[in-house]
Amino acid sequence: MVTTDINEAEAYATASVKRAHTTFYWAMRILGPEKRSAMYALYAFCRIVDDIADNPGEVSDKQARLQFWRKEIAGTFAGHPSGPVGRALGLPCERYGLRQTDFLAIIDGMEMDVGADQGRVRMVDVAELELYCDRVAGAVGRLSCQVFGLDADSGDRLAKSLGRALQLTNILRDLREDAELDRLYLPLDMLKRHGIMGEPADVLGAPGLSSVCDEVVAMAEKYFAEATAILLELPRAKVRPALIMMQMYKPILRRLQRRGWTDLGKSVRLSRLARLAIALRYGFLGL
Repeated sequence: MVTTDINEAEAYATASVKRAHTTFYWAMRILGPEKRSAMYALYAFCRIVDDIADNPGEVSDKQARLQFWRKEIAGTFAGHPSGPVGRALGLPCERYGLRQTDFLAIIDGMEMDVGADQGRVRMVDVAELELYCDRVAGAVGRLSCQVFGLDADSGDRLAKSLGRALQLTNILRDLREDAELDRLYLPLDMLKRHGIMGEPADVLGAPGLSSVCDEVVAMAEKYFAEATAILLELPRAKVRPALIMMQMYKPILRRLQRRGWTDLGKSVRLSRLARLAIALRYGFLGL
């Protein structure tokens, strides 16, 4: 692969991140150039497969496009990617020993988002919900921790706990938006314990919804606590991006609790200024 191709691929990945201005963008800005480029390439991959799952389209077409990305990842690891994102990932995969299985796990998670039954998404139980979190968030965390320079055991433990905490927070934040897409990530076994059944709109209007959401909040808090304990064991310089991500998501979980679960139309977000303050405090000031 010639240098020009690599530079163009890295520029493509960087542009993808800058356009988004997500929490991820703020957390990764503190990295050195090589690691930052690797994380931007990872983000670009995640953005593409996530858009396949989330954008309108036929289930069969989405599945076919995700299958293409399985082949593209295989091609990337074999040294012959066909597109800019695959090319941008090539050097990081080699430099940081990234695992092909983690990329495939992310695609597995996107297939869960696509849904097998005409786009319907349901989580049968807590175990399936946690599997979903491990695929769409934990696998990203495992790849990220390899780029950060953590050993495999520490990185995998951190990715599992923090990935679950972040994704559960996302699920609670996006209840209404997901319901409009016929997606319900609250586990059916948990809903049944609280006497709730039916379609997503029925679930969101049920009297017992608050109790279910409080259970999911407790799960997220437990995983945040686990992640905090793991972070304390690790070199601070290597885990600053993960720490920033955690500090940006914990306030969202607290705000969701304060807002409650009856006015789901009230958006809960951190402002750009708040995200910048967290990035400065935990990234650049070394607190």
